[in-house]
Amino acid sequence: MTSAELHANEELRQHEFPVTKSQVFLGHAAVCPLPRRVSEAVSNYVLGASKHDQETGMLEGFLGDARGVAAKLLHCDSSEIAFVGPTSLGLSLLAAGLPVRKNDNILICFDDYPSNVYPWMKLAERGVEVRLLNTREWGTLRSIDIMGQVDENTRAVIMASCHFITGFRLEIEKVGRYLRGRGILFGLDGIQTLGAFPTTVEHVDFLAADAHKWLLGPCGAGVLYVRKSLVPKMSPPVYGWHNVRCPNFMAQEDMVLREDARRFEAGSHNLLSIVGLRAAMELALEISPEAIGRELLRKRAWLVPALEAKGYSVLNADAKPENASGIVTFRKPDADMTALNAKLAENNIVASLRVNREGQRLIRFSPHYYNTDAELQRAVELL
Repeated sequence: MTSAELHANEELRQHEFPVTKSQVFLGHAAVCPLPRRVSEAVSNYVLGASKHDQETGMLEGFLGDARGVAAKLLHCDSSEIAFVGPTSLGLSLLAAGLPVRKNDNILICFDDYPSNVYPWMKLAERGVEVRLLNTREWGTLRSIDIMGQVDENTRAVIMASCHFITGFRLEIEKVGRYLRGRGILFGLDGIQTLGAFPTTVEHVDFLAADAHKWLLGPCGAGVLYVRKSLVPKMSPPVYGWHNVRCPNFMAQEDMVLREDARRFEAGSHNLLSIVGLRAAMELALEISPEAIGRELLRKRAWLVPALEAKGYSVLNADAKPENASGIVTFRKPDADMTALNAKLAENNIVASLRVNREGQRLIRFSPHYYNTDAELQRAVELL
């Protein structure tokens, strides 16, 4: 199946994405509706689990296969993939296990989503200097700013692959190459690009991303990537039967951790979520991240001027293609944005109401590849 086939066949589109029968869903940067094949994968697993224990019904090698799918999506080795749940948990595990010393510094963006701020702020208790990225504009993650604010004591730079409100997309490869050359670790909160744009980790050291946004998967079904050479240096803050050697489920005097990314998986897996996660990743690969990204930028190219023509100010409106995303956030000083968002909802159009640090309310559109041009036109007309 391709994006073009979906747009040429409304019956197919509604079959694959049942939400389209009743809503124009433009809230994928928040929490997505599940595609049919994802919900069916979860339903089939639950049905099987009702007839036996929850693990026996799984196909041989399921987790290994799922890691392989994630590795294909991220362009890495399957041994570098762990399934630990939400982005917040993945980032917290990484922060707690990061090899840092007193007087090291790390660089973060204070205007990132809190999940990618609080775990790193906590490192200050270990004597680490937590530096906040100085930006020219709120929510912009310019490569030149990041590269200009590190020094010989910088241990790691941790950014979002895309800002959750402005939609400013980070130039991952450019930043990653520079930091790798300086011997500085590079970490990502990838939730706002995984499933929307190619999010490869060739020049990234660690990444966490949940599936419930652009990847179109279940809530709490997350992917954690840790570069193979970094794994032995990471000390996980959680321990259990799965990530520490325990033959025949017997505790040993010496705690020997797994040597791959599974050292972050302490106990039993959330198989129900991982079943849905695998189906979602397979769908993203079938459509292809490259094709999805092109379609989202095409939609953005129409949305931004259409909104500006109605007098709305669009954040990151003049972004270069490499910094643009599927997130289009806008406001008008004399408009009641809360009432406008409610009007959209009354007409079965799902958007997101957000607030910046000045307390200004904004509406965020985040359409996906399966949304039609007619749906976007209808939303803009209602404004």
